[in-house]
Amino acid sequence: MMSKYTQQIESAIALHGTMTVAEVSDLLDVSAQTVRRIIKPMVASGQVQKIHGAIKATENPMTAPFQTRMQHNRAAKATLAAKVADMVEDGQSLAIDTGSTAGFVAQALRIKRKLTIITNSAYVASTLAMMPGNRVFMAGTQLRDHDGAAFDRAAFDTIERMQVDTSILTAAQVHPKRGFLVREQCEADIAKAMSSIAKQSIFAVDHSKFSAASAQSMVKISGLNGNLYVVCDQKINIKFENALSNFKNI
Repeated sequence: MMSKYTQQIESAIALHGTMTVAEVSDLLDVSAQTVRRIIKPMVASGQVQKIHGAIKATENPMTAPFQTRMQHNRAAKATLAAKVADMVEDGQSLAIDTGSTAGFVAQALRIKRKLTIITNSAYVASTLAMMPGNRVFMAGTQLRDHDGAAFDRAAFDTIERMQVDTSILTAAQVHPKRGFLVREQCEADIAKAMSSIAKQSIFAVDHSKFSAASAQSMVKISGLNGNLYVVCDQKINIKFENALSNFKNI
């Protein structure tokens, strides 16, 4: 039984990066004391890290090197990226956030011509800047080391000066009650800023992001403007209908 719990904890922490003891307790339907007893040898062996009131992955896939994340769910991301590209016409202007899914969207958009792009992702910028006729604006000056994304004041200043046809946004999780979630407040703020300058916003999220798992440590994306769309590689489960009530499903 202990081995089963160990495997469940290891998988859950690998997915979420960090979970509180209470969240793990709810997941396993055991007491917090039992959780602490189970994780003690896991911490000693280096499987997970113990921080104040929470458990952290030794290697967090959400903050792993960007190229590693690009390998995860490749087929699903490629499928939804192609759908997003079909919604974009030559000559349009786009705001694109960061993340591996945004990277796939950027690759799919290489077949388009004369795009104007504003992005806080070095990967997205470099992917589209070399295409003939494109105009690419890099929002921000200081890049994060694990994904090449900018969230400094300069990033927001650049975005706020622009107007675009469409913002293309991503999320770490879609929760049936809380909606679109990200790991950090700065990521939610960038999504809101990009939405505010766009006529429409498209959320590109693969099926693995739709989860009813506890999301207490996640930040909700709110304050979205204009027409809202969600693009997924698979049909979205009906239990997420309320969370997506303001969105058109593609």
